[in-house]
Amino acid sequence: MSVSALFAGLLLAQAAAPAITVEGEGDRIDVAYQELSEGRTGEAIAKLDGTSAALQGDPSALINLGTAYARLGQSDKARDFYRAAISSRVRYDLQLSDGSWLDSRRAARLAGQRLGTARLLVVR
Repeated sequence: MSVSALFAGLLLAQAAAPAITVEGEGDRIDVAYQELSEGRTGEAIAKLDGTSAALQGDPSALINLGTAYARLGQSDKARDFYRAAISSRVRYDLQLSDGSWLDSRRAARLAGQRLGTARLLVVR
């Protein structure tokens, strides 16, 4: 699956947590960004778990699933999803609000490093 510069992201875990917005271009798929940004973790998992995006290894879907499980305190499961995003054959760049670009694998690594902190990674 070939994917070019898409998706956007946001570092969120709590309303008070500092956020970095990520802007992207191209085709978009729903990776439960709205649900996660509104704290509706269970709905995000229901929306993403078993979707074609997650099953096909889309990093945005996998990162958001990891973040949802991290919010539920299931760090091992979250880490598995982040690792799946790192090893996915699908790869693309995410643009941060400061204009810098972050490779999807690096974003997944960053998400894994932030497990247990208030700065979990969420992508759109």
